Amino acid sequence: MRRENWTREQLLVAFNLYCQLPFGRLHSKNPTIIELARLLDRTPSALAMKLVNFASLDPAITGTGRSGLGNASAGDRAIWNEFHADWDSLAVESQTMVDRITDHSIPELASTVQEPSSDYFVGETRDVQIEQRVRQSFFRKAVLTNYKGRCCISELGEPRLLIASHIVPWSMDKGNRLNLHNGLCLSALHDRAFDSGLITVQPDLKVRVSSQLNDLVVNELARISLLNVDGKEILPAFKFQPNREFLDWHQREVFLG
Repeated sequence: MRRENWTREQLLVAFNLYCQLPFGRLHSKNPTIIELARLLDRTPSALAMKLVNFASLDPAITGTGRSGLGNASAGDRAIWNEFHADWDSLAVESQTMVDRITDHSIPELASTVQEPSSDYFVGETRDVQIEQRVRQSFFRKAVLTNYKGRCCISELGEPRLLIASHIVPWSMDKGNRLNLHNGLCLSALHDRAFDSGLITVQPDLKVRVSSQLNDLVVNELARISLLNVDGKEILPAFKFQPNREFLDWHQREVFLG
């Protein structure tokens, strides 16, 4: 049995995987864990144990009665703290390592960094464009996983209609643009309404709808999708709970009331 200490690179890759997998899939029979363990020259059981050790540090997991093994190492805690201190740098570093180690052979983990083409990146160099796409890919996959691939307001589960929405826009707080506590999984409609201030999520995790929608909503579909969610509690995050300070900021600075 291998007893060598995990390297920092291996821990970064393992934490990246932790962000991408629901708690219920952190086991040694998961094909993704089996393949990544092979590439890391670790056993599936060892990798699964490492993921569950990360879970033991996660308040969103332990606070609901689920628990890890309780024997997280100093290295596990160091990586956990590094990510939470600098999501932007660590997410890019870990995703770059995942892509290098796997050579994009595990689609579930690979970042979508093919030739950049979006107008969103006009004026940037190709290397910067690719790095931005690595960021976007990490954030989207992790946020959707955090809500089991469903809009946290409408419970819509079609990935093509889901957006990893920032509570505080990345342009206003670049230090938290990859912070998973700054993300909500929203349908395209609710994402647009959230960004426009027509809806907000209060720190108590209940949706509040702007009174302005009473004048704007004119059809039944919009009424059901928007007005009827007022006071509804969003779906619980499975790992990274939305930061209450971020939610308070959105309600105070963006929401139209």
